Amino acid sequence: MARPFVIGIAGGTASGKTTLARSLAEALGERVALLPMDHYYKDLSHLPFQERLQVNYDHPEALDLDLYLAHVQALLRGEAVEMPLYDFQAYTRSPLRKRVQPAPVVILEGILVLYPEELRRLMDLKVFVDADADERFIRRLERDVRERGRSFEGVIAQYREKVKPMHLFFVEPTKRHADVILPGGGQNPVALEMLRAKALARLEQMEAV
Repeated sequence: MARPFVIGIAGGTASGKTTLARSLAEALGERVALLPMDHYYKDLSHLPFQERLQVNYDHPEALDLDLYLAHVQALLRGEAVEMPLYDFQAYTRSPLRKRVQPAPVVILEGILVLYPEELRRLMDLKVFVDADADERFIRRLERDVRERGRSFEGVIAQYREKVKPMHLFFVEPTKRHADVILPGGGQNPVALEMLRAKALARLEQMEAV
């Protein structure tokens, strides 16, 4: 198998990067391996629940970047991986795993996907999804309350104390590494079609070899 075409999709919290990655994966079907970085938070099951609440999950040290990199490299070698699944209500990894099969297109997605240089070196196309900060906050507030069982007060406090400063310090600066900066994320059909066309063109080249 030829080396897969690797797309990295980064951006701030609730910018639309996950929607974009999933839409692109759906458009390409079985030819895609999707690896969301959100599932690679470190396993904190050894900590009491209240201590898990205090962890800064927007700092790179909260992520198991070594495991993520190892899984990406395995997919590039044509090997399947057992992706961990993260439980956002328990603030730790679920005991469940999801098997991800190798594919001609590999999509890496997460707020800090463009942060580690080792990951950037593996990418053929680096994308940063840009969105207005106020809109991102509103989306995150709605998502965390609706889907993750958080309180309004808790989401607001976390955003002020951790999410916003970590975005400015770690996430926003990775925009300079992007080949393409996209506004609107998954709500941008032109951006989706552009990425789809790029991936399809690469697939045609790989199949012609």
